[in-house]
Amino acid sequence: MPSEHASCTSPGAATRERATMRQKRLQAAIAVVASLAIGAAACPDAAPAPPQNQPPVAVASGHYAGQDTIHFDGRSSYDPDGDLPLVYHWDFGDGSTDTGATPAHLYTSDGGYSVTLTVTDARGASGPAASTAAHVQASPLVLLAAGNISSCGSNWDDLTARILDTIPGTVMTLGDNAFPNGTATNYQNCYDPTWGRHKARTYATLGNHEYDTGAADGAFDYFGDRAGGRGLGYYSFNLGAWHVIVLNSNGGFVPFSAGSAQDLWLQADLAANTRKCILATWHHARFFSSSEPGFTSSAPIKVLWDRLYAAGADVVLHAYLHHYERLAPMTPDGTLDSARGIREFMVGTGGESVGMPTVIAPNSEVRGAGFGVLKLTLYADRYTWEFKPIEGETFTDAGSGTCH
Repeated sequence: MPSEHASCTSPGAATRERATMRQKRLQAAIAVVASLAIGAAACPDAAPAPPQNQPPVAVASGHYAGQDTIHFDGRSSYDPDGDLPLVYHWDFGDGSTDTGATPAHLYTSDGGYSVTLTVTDARGASGPAASTAAHVQASPLVLLAAGNISSCGSNWDDLTARILDTIPGTVMTLGDNAFPNGTATNYQNCYDPTWGRHKARTYATLGNHEYDTGAADGAFDYFGDRAGGRGLGYYSFNLGAWHVIVLNSNGGFVPFSAGSAQDLWLQADLAANTRKCILATWHHARFFSSSEPGFTSSAPIKVLWDRLYAAGADVVLHAYLHHYERLAPMTPDGTLDSARGIREFMVGTGGESVGMPTVIAPNSEVRGAGFGVLKLTLYADRYTWEFKPIEGETFTDAGSGTCH
């Protein structure tokens, strides 16, 4: 019968095996603890990830309606997560933009405009643009103009000043404002009691009689910067939707030929203009009727027309001759141009003296020899004219035109 052999382990080997098992279990436990420690370090307290930045919401309000200047309001715009301040960007629908929550914008043409507002939060997020509409009916402004105005030897200027008394608006003198010589005394004694009643709303053009003193000091002293810088007499300003340019045609004192300081200023002023409609004044006309055969235009003035015509100017006003005249729109060389030509008015009827011309200029449409004032009503994209005679006289003229 075969012998049976029992398996047995020595006491020393068993002890070593148990020690090895304990060591393995300890190493496994250490590994688990280390893994938990690493996980805890990577995600302390298991905090959730921050939410994604939400874009702001633009609110353009409206619809808007008004005359000329529209006031917009984007203050209802908001950011869901409070990332302030907001940055506003408006597009007014006419090629112009602006910033700010409540901008005001001047429209230069009647009509309806699609307006958009975009807002950006402090973290750079922008939401969809908000749209609204603006309907503009531009309010007209009135310009009252004449030249050859005051003389202490008559009261005709007082009668034309009474026309000004009854009509609000801006007053424009067209030169030869105080006869006979434009001195400080002439202005104080002859002009100031009549047209001087409206000095605060008057802009001045200088004529040749202003320079009888050599430097037009009487006019500069009386009108201040409303006659342009001293020694210059040319300047510009905006009147609603219109850009008004006052030039000095007394070339012997202030040159206006091509390349002169005045010519360069005019070119720069026209280049910087953003208004749709342009009106210019100076004393000596380019085209006119007169009482002298062959005397119906002034060649030196052509350079001014060249600049204005190229810029799309609409109306020019003068007063060298002592009558009223309206001429058809023309090019600088006197060609009829109903599409882009400049319409010219001679308004030498302010009060000193008047006389009817006998040599009629080409393209002259209307002439009159009564005292009075030209009233121009200036809209955002058009104009009307009306010659307002003094009390007791009946000659008048009226019509309308559109801006280029």
